[in-house]
Amino acid sequence: MNDTIAAISTASGTGAIAIIRLSGPQSFSIIRSLFKVSGHEGLLILSGKRGLHHGWIQKGEQPVDEVVVSHYAAPKTYTGEDVIEISCHGSAYIQQEILRLLINSGARMARPGEFTERAFLNGKMDLTQAEAVADLIASSGAASHRLAIDQIRGGFSNELALIRGYLLNFVSLIELELDFSEEEVEFADRTRLTVLVSDIIDKISGLVSSFELGNAIKSGVPVAIAGETNVGKSTLLNALLKEDRAIVSEIAGTTRDSIEDCIHLGGIEFRFIDTAGIRHTTDQIETIGIDRSYRQIEKARIILLVTDATAPVENSISWMKEIMDHVRIDQHLVIVVNKSDVSPSGASVFQKRVLEGIGNQVSGIGYQVSGIRISARNGEGMKELEDELLRLVNFKALEDSDVVVTNARHYEALTKAQTALFRTLSGLNMGTSGDFLSQDIREAMHYFGEITGQISTDEILGNIFQHFCIGK
Repeated sequence: MNDTIAAISTASGTGAIAIIRLSGPQSFSIIRSLFKVSGHEGLLILSGKRGLHHGWIQKGEQPVDEVVVSHYAAPKTYTGEDVIEISCHGSAYIQQEILRLLINSGARMARPGEFTERAFLNGKMDLTQAEAVADLIASSGAASHRLAIDQIRGGFSNELALIRGYLLNFVSLIELELDFSEEEVEFADRTRLTVLVSDIIDKISGLVSSFELGNAIKSGVPVAIAGETNVGKSTLLNALLKEDRAIVSEIAGTTRDSIEDCIHLGGIEFRFIDTAGIRHTTDQIETIGIDRSYRQIEKARIILLVTDATAPVENSISWMKEIMDHVRIDQHLVIVVNKSDVSPSGASVFQKRVLEGIGNQVSGIGYQVSGIRISARNGEGMKELEDELLRLVNFKALEDSDVVVTNARHYEALTKAQTALFRTLSGLNMGTSGDFLSQDIREAMHYFGEITGQISTDEILGNIFQHFCIGK
């Protein structure tokens, strides 16, 4: 923390403008030795105030580049330290030359994420907000952007701080009772504590259950395109992507491996995986492809079961029932009746019979099944299919929700905190002594503190910030 760090903050490559950032106690003295203000003799003597200055970065008397220097005084900066940002021309040579001059003048190269790490260590943000910075940079759609913004603004942190505050108040009263154990007094109302712990468990359950959707939004919603050979799966993928991504052929079994690509629908990124056709075969390579198809089906959040409206209904029902062995209850199934342009009335009857056939098998189990008629070749029904995908993700509910968990570390800590609170609730119901109640409540508080960084280790911090880009 006593070092002054420097890094190029813009993406690698040539552009119009690049930004090089300095942070640390020597930032002002380093820039004074290299920067000459336009129209003034001598080198700039920076004050401790914010400001923008136009001039030249110089190597001795030799000019390197015409730049704008922005300087910000601690503590009102991103890192909480003195910060300098140099806006230079985007030549890769100029960027590297200025960075080399800064390092030769006393700075050192910043590690990945070190600027944000210093912001966390200096109390400018908590750990969930720091992690959200990386999520914001990586966001590829409106939904993932919204989740990252909400977390940066402290929505998740505020929720945890409120819960932790309630628990801290009660655990303090319980531990105060231990000092008066001989008098057998109770400062903490056990009935109120039971209600509180139950409410917190319910709240955590909602956060934990939101993780699957949040993680899917953050990484892209995985959608498997499954079905028999020659039903139009690859044509459907190409229609969704609006490009010839997959090879389309009349020859059955053309797709031997999974093909994956992404598109954005309604601000959400969907990852479509075209899988090998499901059929019984003796071809060894095709068999491997079919095994991979089943693995992709198991990992998907939405499964498009593509059928051919001109094929026998019994065949479609048969292979769908085989796929059911690889489907989870929390997955969404969409029966896509393709080639409906060949026989519109027949496609309608086909869809009804398939839905009935599958419905009889999954009735009472809880599977979510819907049906769409399309023609992947001429685009008929594609808008309805896209609308159905958005409906299944339920982005509107996501917009209306308070907090959505997107981070696996947060999910794990919440699960552990929930376990500790279940023990607390059980102890309250059994009349367990205050010292054991206090221990379980403090354990839950520990895991809440791990999420926000109130309790952290070098190992946790290292693992988080090593995945950041250099310069942030």
